[in-house]
Amino acid sequence: MARDNSIRIIGGRFRGRRLHFPNATGLRPTADRLRETLFNWLQFEIEGARCLDLFAGSGALGLEALSRGAAFVRFVDQAQAVVRQLRENLGLLGVNEQAEVVRGDAARLLRGRPERPFDLVFLDPPYVLRTLPKLCHLLEENGWLADAAWIYLEQESHRPWFGLPAGWSVHREAVAGQAACRLVRRVKITNPT
Repeated sequence: MARDNSIRIIGGRFRGRRLHFPNATGLRPTADRLRETLFNWLQFEIEGARCLDLFAGSGALGLEALSRGAAFVRFVDQAQAVVRQLRENLGLLGVNEQAEVVRGDAARLLRGRPERPFDLVFLDPPYVLRTLPKLCHLLEENGWLADAAWIYLEQESHRPWFGLPAGWSVHREAVAGQAACRLVRRVKITNPT
C-alpha cells in the first residue's frame, strides 16, 4: 500500500492546505488529532510567538503555528530531503520571511546558545532516539527558552514520563494511539536577593 506523504493544516490562514513531505527514516508526522488538541491548548499563546520546531520532519507543528499567527518558526532537521521540502513548502505558503530552516543535529544545536530565546518549542524526536530528557535539560541550561515558554513533548504512549527540569510543570497531557504528549510550561526561577 502506497503512503500518502502529505499533511493537512488544520486551522488558521492556511487551513485545509495539503503539503507534501519526503520519505525519511523515523519521520512520523504528529497525528491530526494530537495536533488539533495541542493547538486548542495553545490557542491564546501562538499569536506573535517565536517557535522552535526541533526534529521538524514534515513540519506539521511549525507550519500549523505559522498558519495560526506565530511571528517566526525555526525548523531543524538532519535530512537534506526534509530540509529541501520544508523550504519548498514555506515558499508555497509565502512565509519565507517568517521562518528559517536549519539542517543539523538538534542536540548539537542545543549545546550552543540562541541569539534570542523561544516562546514555544516543539520537541518530537523519532521515538527510537529516546533523547527527550537530555534535550529538555539542554533547552533549559543553554538559554533557549523565554521566561514563560511552552514546551510540547511527544513520545511513545507505553513509556513512562521522565522528570522535568526545575521550574517546568505539566500543563496538559493527552494520548492518541501509540503517541503520548505533554504541554509543559516553564516558569523562570529567580534567586532571591
